[in-house]
Amino acid sequence: MSDLGIMDAAPRRVPRIRDYYEAPDRRDTTLDRWAADLNGAFVAQGARWRAWRLRPILREMERHAVAMAALDDAGLQAEAQAARIWLRRALRDQTLSVAAAGRAFALVREAADRVLGLRHYDVQALGAWAMMRGQIAEMRTGEGKTLCATLAVATTALSGRQVHVMTVNDYLAERDSAEMAPLYRFLGLSVATVLEGQDAETRQSAYGQDIVYGTNKEIAFDYLRDRAILRLKPGNLNRKLDRILPADRRAAGLRLQGLPVAIIDEADSVLIDEARTPLIISGANPQQGGLPDTTFRRAMAAARTLTEDVHFRRPRGIRRIEILPDGFEALDRMADADLDRPDTDPAFGIPVIREHLVYQALSALYLFELGDSYILRDGKVQIVDENTGRTMPDRTWSDGLHQMVELKEGLEPTAENETLSRMTYQRFFRRYACLGGMTGTAQDAAWELWSVYRLAVAKVPTNKRDIRRFARDRVFLTTEAKWQAIAERTRALHAAGAPVLIGTRSINASDAASARLSELGLPHQLLTAAQDADEAAIVAEAGQAGRITVATNMAGRGTDIKLSPDALAAGGLHVILSERHDSRRVDRQLEGRCGRQGEPGRVEAYLSLEDDLMQGPAARRVAGLAKLLARAFGPGAAGWCIRWRQKQMEAAHGRMRRDLIDQDRGMGEFLAFGGELE
Repeated sequence: MSDLGIMDAAPRRVPRIRDYYEAPDRRDTTLDRWAADLNGAFVAQGARWRAWRLRPILREMERHAVAMAALDDAGLQAEAQAARIWLRRALRDQTLSVAAAGRAFALVREAADRVLGLRHYDVQALGAWAMMRGQIAEMRTGEGKTLCATLAVATTALSGRQVHVMTVNDYLAERDSAEMAPLYRFLGLSVATVLEGQDAETRQSAYGQDIVYGTNKEIAFDYLRDRAILRLKPGNLNRKLDRILPADRRAAGLRLQGLPVAIIDEADSVLIDEARTPLIISGANPQQGGLPDTTFRRAMAAARTLTEDVHFRRPRGIRRIEILPDGFEALDRMADADLDRPDTDPAFGIPVIREHLVYQALSALYLFELGDSYILRDGKVQIVDENTGRTMPDRTWSDGLHQMVELKEGLEPTAENETLSRMTYQRFFRRYACLGGMTGTAQDAAWELWSVYRLAVAKVPTNKRDIRRFARDRVFLTTEAKWQAIAERTRALHAAGAPVLIGTRSINASDAASARLSELGLPHQLLTAAQDADEAAIVAEAGQAGRITVATNMAGRGTDIKLSPDALAAGGLHVILSERHDSRRVDRQLEGRCGRQGEPGRVEAYLSLEDDLMQGPAARRVAGLAKLLARAFGPGAAGWCIRWRQKQMEAAHGRMRRDLIDQDRGMGEFLAFGGELE
């Protein structure tokens, strides 16, 4: 049979031994967690050494480069079909030898050069090999992570393992899949994309392909839906028998084939930032026996009468409410007084319901801000993703919090939905047989990535030398003075023809920046919670000479900003940070928008002692010290206080994620007698 005939035929597949593969749930003891935390401190320090140890893959790849280049297209495709056999033979415990991986990398690189017109750099091969070894590759923004992933994805798929390629939004998943699909198809691999809004049949078909692109949220929620079916049909044998039953006697079809291999783009955002919120699937119908509106209204009214630091407090360094003993006594008195009223709400008289709803009401009043945590659109509360700055119209807060936010804004509370399944991101990702990822800012989270996921970080060098310049932070006493300085600096850069990207923390901050620029008559583009495709198009144009772009947290992440010749001559892209975020990693992500691939660029930070990071009871002491230093030595001396406060917030968020893991573990043990809630 000719080589072409081999390509026309459907690829031969070895039957799966496991019908739905997933790694067993890891049950860490207290001693295990202590050991992981201690070991994580050492693992975090070896990122550069770990990347250096990856270099043998380059020698193996070059050893096969000449032979691959000598093949014509048909020969290269025949080699890809042969690779399905020798890669499977070389696979041992989800790991390939460096010799087998190097040969496959040479094949994929040659195919990419012919099909896409793109040839992988050596540093991209290092990043791909790190991911295949179950590591997180830290690669500077602009180093071509999308192309880098194709080496790991194609090699893994050719070895007979399905690959889930995850990214942070639907636009990037669809874009990356479309751009790289010609390469995968040339190699005889099938590829599909899972997007929000697709029906179950379309998703089930997509999950049957060799390579599946999608967001972490969509794939995780599909897994939770599968778990509901797996609880009814436990055991590998039962699921295989189910396939041979008549159609009318089968259980509902599973969507995924299991959790084989995952490659995560922007891994720190997915594994760290988004891991503070559990995955919850609620019923489509309102919860049966749910609480009436009157109970929510009574709890909100009670919360409004409580006084901070008397009845409740906001603990230092934690975004949380604590009701104090005097607060519980005040609530008890309110419930007793309600007994004498004809319109008494019986549910408010139950302590556990009363205290929970008042806690949620206090959280809505003091922790969730309009224009930051949520916006109002079409008379509804829409959540703003704090990691991306985008709205999530199909998502609601659970446990009565959403209803309390609605009451806070004078809206009618919507009906509660019943929680059907619940799981943390930490437990979900640890069930993959093999997990790897890439991002530009993994080093700052190296300890947590190891202690939670057992993922080590490899710091891959840049292809070209980084020539960005960093200005010293400028700190102002007031927000007013800060925005005035930002506007004046932007006007000067605009006059010089330099492109400017102003990064903000919230929608409110973006509106403030836009108002200041408008006062000076400066034309600019404003990005807040727009659609992903429009957002990416605007960000892609941010590198034109004289262009001014204002963007919320991480807007347009994953989209290259290409500089025009005039912009390069003007010193490249100028990134202005208008305030520090809760995590240093998010600041680094914004800083990484300039200076890509050896291009010039400059980073400047304009900060204020009235920024969000310095607000709230937890920041009072730090803010007070900063003001004393500013008066004594000038505003610049207060800069280290802002960084100190940022470290406090990083530690607080880390504790919240750890608490979530413990809570999830405890819930699983509590429900073990009847099956876990997942």
